[in-house]
Amino acid sequence: MALEIEQFMCRSDNFGILARNPENGEAFLVDAPEEGPILAAIERTGWTPATLLITHHHGDHVEANLALKEKFGLTIIGPEAEKAKIPGIDLTVRGGDMIKVAGLNVRVIDTPGHTLGHVSYHFQKEQVVFAADTLFALGCGRLLEGTPTQMVSSLTKLAALPPETQVYCGHEYTQSNARFALTVDPDNKQLKARAKEVDRLRKAGKPTLPTTIGQELATNPFLRWTDPAIRATLGMEGADDVAVFAEIRKRKDNF
Repeated sequence: MALEIEQFMCRSDNFGILARNPENGEAFLVDAPEEGPILAAIERTGWTPATLLITHHHGDHVEANLALKEKFGLTIIGPEAEKAKIPGIDLTVRGGDMIKVAGLNVRVIDTPGHTLGHVSYHFQKEQVVFAADTLFALGCGRLLEGTPTQMVSSLTKLAALPPETQVYCGHEYTQSNARFALTVDPDNKQLKARAKEVDRLRKAGKPTLPTTIGQELATNPFLRWTDPAIRATLGMEGADDVAVFAEIRKRKDNF
């Protein structure tokens, strides 16, 4: 069963997502960064959303919630742990929940770290995960509320998904992430090739997403804290996994 996905830019670097189940015609949104581009996508596709999935409470992901709810009467679903901060929320979910969206089975994955209640939505049969600001192409979200231990746990859950799983993220950060990744994993041939491809895409004004779990496992240093070459570059050969991840995240924060 296919899932039709319209990905588009919002704000300066946010991705908007409008998706549709072609079998029944039902559509949904993932996060609501900005009303105008979302309405343009709805008009362009002709897909009217009935549901809005929210990953976390940050303003650049919920800004258009109330306007879209007023226009379309959609049901807003978001993390139980952040319900007080999500405008217009109707239904709450927790990690491990199975829900139906547009007639499709969706597994909710707890992915705290960027925020304490962040969740990701895994459309298992369609092999798609909407990871928002937990996992980026060649990066991960800043630890604005959570701890390195929490983020390692969250990223481990996403890394365990089938390698062909398509990953949709919340922001177009890939080019800067690639530049940083090369500083901690400089001899990774796949990473070097990917960085060149990312530069080509951005020069052409094209998005670098979606990515796949397999591609991230091969090139994203934030999923590669066990890699001997990265540990050697960091001078942390004998350190525990969380310490290595925390050092990579600290270096990215200061990059």
